[in-house]
Parts: sequence; structure tokens; C-alpha cells
Amino acid sequence: MNILGILTQPSAPVITTFTVDYLVVAGGGGASGYNGGGAGAGGMRCTVTGTGGSGSLESALLLTIGTSYTVTVGGGGTGGDNSVVSAGTKGIDSIFSTITATGGGQSGRADTNGSDGGSGGGGGGASGTSRTGGAASPSGQGFAGGNNFSSPNFSSGGGGGASEVGNTGTSTTSGAGGNGRATDITGSSVTYAGGGGGGSSVDGAARNLGGTGGGGNGGISGADGANGSTNLGGGGGGGAHIKSGGNGGSGVIVLRYPDTRTITFGAGVTGTESSPSGGYKRATITQATAGNVSWS
Repeated sequence: MNILGILTQPSAPVITTFTVDYLVVAGGGGASGYNGGGAGAGGMRCTVTGTGGSGSLESALLLTIGTSYTVTVGGGGTGGDNSVVSAGTKGIDSIFSTITATGGGQSGRADTNGSDGGSGGGGGGASGTSRTGGAASPSGQGFAGGNNFSSPNFSSGGGGGASEVGNTGTSTTSGAGGNGRATDITGSSVTYAGGGGGGSSVDGAARNLGGTGGGGNGGISGADGANGSTNLGGGGGGGAHIKSGGNGGSGVIVLRYPDTRTITFGAGVTGTESSPSGGYKRATITQATAGNVSWS
């Protein structure tokens, strides 16, 4: 009752928290040259439809309006050149708030194993010597890379993808990259985080395909490996004998939240916010280095 003796309704509580679904994909690994394996895809963590690895979907985050949250979109690793001593590099982690997706593992060159990562890199081609794919580490973001075929044709292994292990090389071709995984967090189904195809010195072999979701094709005799796709987190394709490996594709962050909220992108963050649809807005962040976002 107010001072005039009139009954009044209590004020509704102000709601300051809201739930955000996310897709966080790290940068894909860079592939090695010189019979290099396919590089591993960037780790994939998602709360909608599908996530990396064989585990359950991630849990959505409860956030607060007016609070800044860190965002980093990981770049792809660099492919190795045509030297036997030059390896690719691992992809860069992507981060949203407390969620980190791990960069894809670099692949092995002729004399090395693939490296661990969000998905593991494929083992390098080496005649008479077994080279193994790297593990998916930490687990739950992707799959391991494939092993090489040790004799006689320098056939390397494919890089791991978000939904399957990279393929092992055979006597006639190197291993294809493991496929990525689809999610419809954007409102339509898109596949992310495919592993790179392995490189080979086999003359006349079929091109060693990268996995669906942006994995780069491996190079056959006389060809460089292809780059992973930008903002899909695909692994680079391995280079053929005395050829260079492909670069990894950069990662991406997609955020889905109630359409009553509006996102603000901080300095250095490149992103877009969608129109309301189905009760949600969606923000897609394609570039950020230790930037931040907030909501009102």
C-alpha cells in the first residue's frame, strides 16, 4: 500500500542472467611436407546437435548481462615446407569464457609420428618404418590421426576429425582425413573440423581427400598439400615427396542466446549478430585474439 492508501503490486524481479549455447572450434593443425601425414582438425566443443569426439553434448553456460567474457578464435597451424626436416605446427586454441577447444595436432613428416591435439595428426610416410597418428588430447573434442603404411610407398596417415579417426595408409594410397561433425547451432546444418588427407609419393594414386568439414586434400606425387578451410577448423593436407604441407584452417565461435538479448563485440573482435529466429539470436565470431563480448 502506498502513502495514499492505494494497493500496489510489487515490482517484478529484474532478470540479469541468461543461457548461452555455444560452438567453439579451434584452429586445425598444419601438415608436414615430404610425405607428410594429414594434420588433425581443431577440437570441437558444442552444446547443440553434435560435438567433437564420442561423448555427450557440452553443457550451456549461464551468463550475466553487462559482464565481459573472453573470446579467442584460434588460427590454423602452418604447413611444413618441402624439406625433410621441416614439420607443420599445431593449431591454436579457441576460447569462449571457461570453454577451451584445443588446436589440431600437426602431422608427422617422413621420419616422425603425428602429434596430439584436439584431433591428432597422421603419421608420416616412411618406407619400412611404422609411424603412428597422434592422439585426441584432451579426449572428447575429436579423434586420433591414422597410421602410415610403412612399406613400400611412403603412404602416410590421415588426420583425425571431429567424428572419426583418420584413415591408415595403404599400399596404393595415403589415408584420407577423418570426417568432421555437423551441428545446426546457426539455424542450418554445417559440418566442422575435418582432418587433412595424407601425402604420398605413389605415382598415379587417387588424391587423398580431406575429411568433410574443411580438411585439406593430401598431395600425391608432385603436389603440395591443400590448406584446411577458414573458420571450419580443418586440418591441412600432407605434402607429397619433396613437397610442402597445407596450412590448417582457422577456427570459429558461434553463440546462441535468447532474442531479448543483444551482443556487443569488444575491440579486435570480428563478428556478426543474426536477426531473431525461433526465439534466438546467433553471433558468429570469425576473428579475435583475447578480445571480449558482453550482452545487454
